[in-house]
Amino acid sequence: MVCFGAAGCGTPRGLTKTSIPGILANMARTATKRPKTKKKTTRAPSRTTAKRFPAKQGPKTILTFRSAMSFLNSKTNYENMVRVGYNHTNFNLSRMLRILSALGNPHKGLKCVHIAGTKGKGSTCHMIAAMLQKAGYRTGLYTSPHFLSIRERIVIDAQMISESAFARLFDRIAPVAKRLERQGPTFFELMTAAAFLHFVACETDIVVLETGLGGRLDSTNVVRPEACGITNISYDHVAQLGNTLERIAEEKAGIFKPGIPVISSPQPQSVKQVLKRVAAKVGCQISFVGDDMEFSFRFESSRATGPHTRVCMRTATSRFDHLQVPLLGEHQAYNCGVALGIIDILRQRGIPVAVQDAIDGLAKVRAQGRLEVVRDYPKTVLDAGHNAASIRALMRAIGQNIAYDSMVVVFACSLDKDIDGMLKELQLGADKVIFTSTGTPRSADPHDLIVRFQECGHKMAQEARTLREAYRIARNCVSREDLICITGSVHLLGLAKRLLASGKLD
Repeated sequence: MVCFGAAGCGTPRGLTKTSIPGILANMARTATKRPKTKKKTTRAPSRTTAKRFPAKQGPKTILTFRSAMSFLNSKTNYENMVRVGYNHTNFNLSRMLRILSALGNPHKGLKCVHIAGTKGKGSTCHMIAAMLQKAGYRTGLYTSPHFLSIRERIVIDAQMISESAFARLFDRIAPVAKRLERQGPTFFELMTAAAFLHFVACETDIVVLETGLGGRLDSTNVVRPEACGITNISYDHVAQLGNTLERIAEEKAGIFKPGIPVISSPQPQSVKQVLKRVAAKVGCQISFVGDDMEFSFRFESSRATGPHTRVCMRTATSRFDHLQVPLLGEHQAYNCGVALGIIDILRQRGIPVAVQDAIDGLAKVRAQGRLEVVRDYPKTVLDAGHNAASIRALMRAIGQNIAYDSMVVVFACSLDKDIDGMLKELQLGADKVIFTSTGTPRSADPHDLIVRFQECGHKMAQEARTLREAYRIARNCVSREDLICITGSVHLLGLAKRLLASGKLD
């Protein structure tokens, strides 16, 4: 560099001060001449161009929760798709195993409980996790879907994974996903891998896993658990799992492993036969609540605790008497029976849980979206019922546990659900229904819902394009002694919770 007149810079060797103006003039003349031939040059892209068309490179470092979510949301997410083919291309355990192998096989270092079923599996998982935590075990819990934050899916001792830990996990996972990009790792596969990594890193004693879809091809079905549980089996995801209860049961039973005991909720006889046949073929023992173990429950109410259900269960090795079910509804008594059956198996396999710890743990269960009262006036409850059996159980549970004069249901559901079955159950329980949208591409159209609802009964119904509008209509319909119930979809409940948190559900 040539410096002129700057402090500390002298005249360069070979130049005199008098020759400098001539050099400058010559440089100016040269700059104005056009070259005879235009040379091809490789230029670095401008800042704008580089931003729009980045050079090929490895995955960027994930430093924040937002960037982790951006990466994860770029992957195929079957939870947001209307039609999903149930095949080895979309649901592939070999692909899941390759992902885990590249990450050091974290799933092999975990003690697990694995739960499948059509409805109730989330509630059952929460009950099992609460009892294990109270017994002093560092307990992981993996469930899906979520209501407000994806961090709800990965929990240790009732604490969601932090945003920073989530980002660190996906900073590790992203290069692996890039290498396997042609094989198409999915949203749920990468989330499941992240959960396994987190549980190992945090040195959990035991993990409770809820299957996502079905069981046989589900991403969670790579573990060898200590025990398996099957909750109520009914019609749901029929396009993927089959249009009969027997076919659905066979898919759910895909989580059975040789020598691993299974506890099942009471099932229809045809389902029971399928589960027994698969268990015999695999080589595992299956026990049914109420058949192979003494089980009973009763509904009661008191000033101290209000309406609730108590259960008793006795096996050859355990005795649980008069335990209060933490969640409302007769169906939750059966879910609690499965949870206690799992605890009994764990006790036999060297993971003891004292009866008092089971009682105290159950008392702490607070599961979102299960007949959850979110407002006292007008009394408003949220429930994640998403198939006909769930809506039937919800209507029954409301009648048993909540006093009201009239009930207005705000309802939305996804296109792939048993819509007519759900609408028939609403006809039996609701006094009026306001149909709206879940706010997702999978949502059934409110106008279509109201037409189909009126074809199967004569209850009053209206439609609203948004949940806010639907709730406003509901509020204008009810008095102090009436009830508003928002149900039909987890997506709808998530939207309701976001509006409640921001004060916009009015």
